[in-house]
Amino acid sequence: MKTTFALTLPSDAAKHGGYSTALFQRALIDSLKKFDPRVQIRNPVMFVVWIGACITAALTVDPLLFGPSHASSGYNGIVTLILLITVWFANLAEALAEGRGKAKASSLRHTTTTLSARKILADNTWVTISAIDLKLGDRLRVEKEELIPIDGEVVEGVAYVDESMITGESAPVIKQSGSDLASSVTGGTRVLSDFLIVKVTALPGNTFLDRMIRLVEGAKRQKTPNEIALTVLLSVLTLIFVIVVAAIAPVASYLHAQINVADLVALIVALIPTTIGALLSTIGIAGIDRTMRFNMLATSGKAIEAAGDVNTLILDKTGTITIGNRQATACLAVAGQSQQSLLQAAYLGSLFDSTPEGQSTIAYVTQQGASAEPQQEQAVGTDFSAETRMSGTDMPDGRIIRKGAVDAVIKYVQRTYNTDIPPDLHALAESVALRGATPLAVAVNGKILGIIALSDVLKSGIRERAIQLREMGIRTVMVTGDNPTTASVIAAEAGLDNYIAEAKPEDKLKLIRKEQALGRLVAMSGDGTNDAPALAQADVGVAMYTGTMPAKEASNIIDLDSDPTKLLELVSIGKQMLITRGALTTFSIANDVAKYFAILPALFIVALPGLSHLNIMGLSTPQSAILSALIFNALIIPALIPLALRGVRFIPTSAEAMFYRNLMIYGIGGLAAPFLGIKLIDLCLSLVM
Repeated sequence: MKTTFALTLPSDAAKHGGYSTALFQRALIDSLKKFDPRVQIRNPVMFVVWIGACITAALTVDPLLFGPSHASSGYNGIVTLILLITVWFANLAEALAEGRGKAKASSLRHTTTTLSARKILADNTWVTISAIDLKLGDRLRVEKEELIPIDGEVVEGVAYVDESMITGESAPVIKQSGSDLASSVTGGTRVLSDFLIVKVTALPGNTFLDRMIRLVEGAKRQKTPNEIALTVLLSVLTLIFVIVVAAIAPVASYLHAQINVADLVALIVALIPTTIGALLSTIGIAGIDRTMRFNMLATSGKAIEAAGDVNTLILDKTGTITIGNRQATACLAVAGQSQQSLLQAAYLGSLFDSTPEGQSTIAYVTQQGASAEPQQEQAVGTDFSAETRMSGTDMPDGRIIRKGAVDAVIKYVQRTYNTDIPPDLHALAESVALRGATPLAVAVNGKILGIIALSDVLKSGIRERAIQLREMGIRTVMVTGDNPTTASVIAAEAGLDNYIAEAKPEDKLKLIRKEQALGRLVAMSGDGTNDAPALAQADVGVAMYTGTMPAKEASNIIDLDSDPTKLLELVSIGKQMLITRGALTTFSIANDVAKYFAILPALFIVALPGLSHLNIMGLSTPQSAILSALIFNALIIPALIPLALRGVRFIPTSAEAMFYRNLMIYGIGGLAAPFLGIKLIDLCLSLVM
């Protein structure tokens, strides 16, 4: 098997937002390629600047090309250079945002260079073929230290698999047949032990790795609905300014004011929203990149944008709200039974319980005084099963111990031994349930000794996050299979807004449709095949990488860490992208308003001396005013590139409060920056000219 295999997708540099020298050099080259008019026309605002540069370049060669003019070739050349630099800065911003995605895509391609597969034939022999010749349903044998050639499902064998090239997690994961989650394998990952028989579930070119490559290439991304709407708005504003500036020429002729074509081009460029026009696509691409630094893959910026607008978060209890495995926290003996007898019976009854809850029970009762017995080595055990909802141990001395759900143990002792139920058993079980824990009963030879309490442990910080989400106007709903009493206690402890108890997989789908019918955007996470319909229905569906292929295909975001709590980070990333776009749009518009006071008085001050009162910046000459405004217009773009890539600082608060906060900060900043910047540039030019 020949391959190059050296990749960890979420590199340290990417996680920390750093740009390597090689990445920056590539962005410089790509920014020059973007001068192609077929690329520029995708951004109407910057395309107008590009056309303006072409016009002033022609005037540099022949200043009288469009009629009499006082502008020299040198002046036209300086305007052309400034306009080209403005377009280049816009191209550079986009190229930098795309750079990390292209670098990751390039690295990913190296992982699937000439993979071969050991295909199993009908007579159980195998033949080695190229991975590109595989078909759906083919069965493959993958040995220790070999790469899995294509996406598939384990049908035989148990082995550890290294998935670090996808997830960045060095710890191997176990893969085996018969498991809804652990049977899915990805092409390019390495088998570290034993062997696996894998059935092909994806055609070459349509594997998970191929989809990752397409997703991380930001240049091929789809624009988000809000981005499209803002692009249309900016295009309309640009068209209006072009018409208005074109109408200035006859007005200037009537007033006997000599206005050069280069000045009109400069006026258009200074007044149209070049700042946000140059950075708009950068903001969208950077939003996708931020999700990748959190080890999440978004199918498009649309999913991230929708996360920023989410009204309802649907969260699974197990693994999202709670740590996942319930812990034994108490043993309560019924009247007439000793605590020590209950602890010892709980210990023996859990010996053959392989569930995490069973191991937790042994650990807890051992701490409370239970101990091993010499004859337990000859005991016969019954593992926990979903059918009986009990586990147990048959000791050599004749003791038969059963532990399980209270109602299951009651039915067992009544049917098998016809014994009476302790009168305080139900009260004990109810008191445990009211605390949000799950009660288990323990019986020896048909006599119930007491109750074990299994408690769900909330993930740290979950309550604080729920409060932050509520402050942002997001409603949180927990979905669990627990009974209503336990569910209500956990939801209250976690600070959630609502809960759905005793929920079946289809209940998630019903809940999502109900919320959407009320006009709300819904986000949820899932990993199983039964979650696929709900993930497809949700506005933001986050699938776990360890989940099944149907779940991943139905979602629009894949979490490579398989951490359901990522929904909370995703909402913050989505809101940060929306806030950044709004903040820079506010800054750009305020910026343009300020530039009015630099250029308009300069154009007409000779014909209309009274306009000198509008020269509140105190600019020295008309030419200096125009060049200062153009230079500032160009320099403000690279100054804002780090903000567009990093995003505006996100504060969990209401949308209204955030709007007014950004209006004050970026609106005032957008007005003040040109006054200071243009005046400073004008002073520098006055020393040179």
